[in-house]
Amino acid sequence: MSRSQIKTNDFEPIYYEQSDAEKIAGESTSFWKDAWRRFKQNKLAIMGIVVIVLLGIMSIIGTIISGQNYYDNDLLNANQSPSMEHWFGTDNLGRDIFARTWYGARISLFIGLTAAFLDLIIGVVWGTVSGYLGGKVDEYMMRIADILSGVPYLLVVILLMVIMPPGLWTLIIAMTITGWIGMARIVRGEVLKLKAEEFVLASKSLGATTFRVMSKHLIPNALGAILVTLTLTIPNAIFTEAFLSFLGLGVPAPQASWGTMTSDALASLRYYPFQLFFPAFFICLTMLAFNVVGDGMRDALDPKDRR
Repeated sequence: MSRSQIKTNDFEPIYYEQSDAEKIAGESTSFWKDAWRRFKQNKLAIMGIVVIVLLGIMSIIGTIISGQNYYDNDLLNANQSPSMEHWFGTDNLGRDIFARTWYGARISLFIGLTAAFLDLIIGVVWGTVSGYLGGKVDEYMMRIADILSGVPYLLVVILLMVIMPPGLWTLIIAMTITGWIGMARIVRGEVLKLKAEEFVLASKSLGATTFRVMSKHLIPNALGAILVTLTLTIPNAIFTEAFLSFLGLGVPAPQASWGTMTSDALASLRYYPFQLFFPAFFICLTMLAFNVVGDGMRDALDPKDRR
């Protein structure tokens, strides 16, 4: 279109009121709401949550719906293959593997979640105090963590098994002695970064105590890294329990976990592989579910990935 063809009537002025400038173009959203929106877009992470919930439910009701024996010996039904009566078959003592699998899920999940929760509490407190106070306190606290991380883990477990009676809490304590160090280091790094921010200086200028600064400002702002680390700590704790039970350092009989079931099934692996398959499969499935949820949370809480 040439200049001579442009007419004044082709244009229409647009008028705005002063109040229009204050209107919000889009819906207001918080950091956590935006993180949840992006987390829901990760189908694999959502599937991981569904798997974890189903495993938790089956660990509660699995022994009930099977209607089979999971603790008393029944040698007449030993080493039976999976059937309509015994869905996962029976072990070398005649106990129903389906019922024992879900009873073992109860023990394994309890140990894994409890150990991860204790790691969370100790690691967050240790890392926050060390990172915020700094100086000599930070130096001493982190050197203690370095010394503990240098002690062979298996040696700690064996010593505790000698000193304390074998059981669930002995295993949990053994896993917690050095399990919190990774969480503490991550929290310390976040706190070192956050304590130099202006909102921390403003809070201290207004008279906030050290405890208030740590509990109200530093820990909440480091929550993203803490949650991601926690979701990756839980499967590590479950695998550690299975590993120790496989070596014979786990829960004592008649209690059973996935680790003790794999250990018992190893001797008959050549003739009855199904006895090993089911507990090993659920160990792998649980670890995979927690890992994909952790990866999804990491992507959702990453501020560099916000769109």
